[in-house]
Amino acid sequence: MPLMKIRAQAVHSRKLSADRLLVFAASAFGFLLLAVPVLVLLGRGVSSRAWEGLPDSAVIFSAALLSFASTAAVVCLTAVLGTPLAYALSRYNFRGKRFVSLFIELPIVMPPAVAGLALLLTFGRAGAIGSYLADAGLVIPFSIFAVIIAQFFISAPFYIRSAQVGFAGIATEVEDAARVDGAHGWLMFWYIILPIAWRALISGMILSWARALGEFGATILFAGNLQGKTQTMPLLVYSIFERDIDAAIWTGLILIVLAMVALFLSQGLARAQDRLSR
Repeated sequence: MPLMKIRAQAVHSRKLSADRLLVFAASAFGFLLLAVPVLVLLGRGVSSRAWEGLPDSAVIFSAALLSFASTAAVVCLTAVLGTPLAYALSRYNFRGKRFVSLFIELPIVMPPAVAGLALLLTFGRAGAIGSYLADAGLVIPFSIFAVIIAQFFISAPFYIRSAQVGFAGIATEVEDAARVDGAHGWLMFWYIILPIAWRALISGMILSWARALGEFGATILFAGNLQGKTQTMPLLVYSIFERDIDAAIWTGLILIVLAMVALFLSQGLARAQDRLSR
């Protein structure tokens, strides 16, 4: 009997080893498929010293300045509009809540070109809302406002989702205790809710900013690709790819480094939030 048990354990151990090997092989292949293109781009940029052959650094500076200005405006707009929306979704039950959540998160999976078309049909000169704005003298398409709206439309759901998780993680007993102590309305939200959920909010802002910085499809369709006016860094990569590969690589490297920093900060805040919630 002991001999049979030992043999069974040996067979079971071999099966586990084979299973682990299969998992590791599939994981390694998936990782390489995701990581190798980025590593190749980084290696090509460093080996060719792409930054030394830039013909016009003013173009890159203009696109970078526009990208940072527009994404800063997007983060502010997202915080102002997305925070109460995320709080309402996390704290209140109302008819049509799933319908609201569906439309909030839809831009995450919506094809960027479709998003740009939807924005153009809404805010264009002959759009559902844009026609009234045009009559008032405000033309949004192919302007900095179009860049901000396109980036907000695509990136805001990332902040709202993160903020919603942060608010949902706060026990209702905390709010009940605050009400007993006399905190109500904005006082409770400002002094109780925000200090507890701030890591989730900042993490969402970072992810939203990074997504807005890399936005391309909706922006080019709704705002165009006008140098010095609506040309952000992703649009610059698209514009100069065929005629100056080094400039495209260098601009792409800047975007990758910024995205990596944003992800690193967001993951750090998420881990800190998890430690506090345990």
